[in-house]
Amino acid sequence: MKLLTADIRRRLLRNGLKPDADHRPALKTFNPMGAATWLFTSLEADEDKLFGLCDLGHGYPELGHASLAEMAAIRLPLGLGLERDLHFRASHPLSVYARAARTAGYIVESRRELDAAAATVLAHV
Repeated sequence: MKLLTADIRRRLLRNGLKPDADHRPALKTFNPMGAATWLFTSLEADEDKLFGLCDLGHGYPELGHASLAEMAAIRLPLGLGLERDLHFRASHPLSVYARAARTAGYIVESRRELDAAAATVLAHV
């Protein structure tokens, strides 16, 4: 499976032009055989350096960068690779997902947990 569609690539590149904005994640990728999950908001002009929330499944999700080429090259058992979540639609900006993930210890998508994190984030703005 391709990790990026043309539309997602355009959105990530457009977001990359405004690196200080709090974008909604445009891409969710995951390891189908493990706990690793990534929510990406932007792609730099080099079309390789992604930015987003990275959760390797060790209880410490963090904001950071990842190489698209390296992620696409990962080969798992049974010939699998990393997958793109075809049904993911971000409901909040990245800061909310990051706050909720720090609280839970992993990336969450529960509306209740995200809304609680959003209230906390907005209280500090």
